[in-house]
Amino acid sequence: MQILKVIALLMEYPDEQLWQSGEELMPLVAQEAPRLTGFVDELLAAPLLDQQAAWGEVFDRGCSTSLMLFEHVHAESRDRGQAMVDLMAQYEEAGLQLDCRELPDYLPMYLEYLSTRSPAEARQGLLDIAPILALLGGRLKEREAPWSQLFDALLEICGSSLRSDSVTKQVAGEKRDDTPEAMDAVWEEEQVKFIDDAASSCDSSPQQQYQRRFSQEAAPQYLDLSSGGRK
Repeated sequence: MQILKVIALLMEYPDEQLWQSGEELMPLVAQEAPRLTGFVDELLAAPLLDQQAAWGEVFDRGCSTSLMLFEHVHAESRDRGQAMVDLMAQYEEAGLQLDCRELPDYLPMYLEYLSTRSPAEARQGLLDIAPILALLGGRLKEREAPWSQLFDALLEICGSSLRSDSVTKQVAGEKRDDTPEAMDAVWEEEQVKFIDDAASSCDSSPQQQYQRRFSQEAAPQYLDLSSGGRK
């Protein structure tokens, strides 16, 4: 399902390559996920630097909109480590290799992995994380971030009954963790530890540093997927 790889590209930090290949992506988007044509048009019509800044405001502040899947399930529990190992094993079995600066639960990477599987496997993989997709989509919609459309498109592709609107009441009652006050509190508490962590090699990837920065902050509600689905 190549559309999953396209959505992964649209979800990642905007770069020049996406802007250069945007026209090539449109036919596939129009055919496989027509609800996203408007999103892609608006994304690519804006200056790259503006979209990079907007992406950073949405995904790089606080943990409630983190693109790390297990942040919304395991937080910093011991289960998170084993879940990482299990997911890494799935990638390796599929022939995907990650370097030390990549975390296996990064959602765009998971989508790229699913794009290599059969349609049935890919849809099941999305269904396994449907509650996370709905939660992230709901939070993004609450913040009027256009990327929410990507999450509803994924839920539609896999046939889930969930949508970003399914969690409207939940996200409306959550405490925002991307405000200046919340960010200042995190930096004051984590500054020394963050600097120490940066001294290590593979353990100091930007994604891992990002997760540790926000691990002690008042976090959004975590999902319980124990009834089924990949962990």
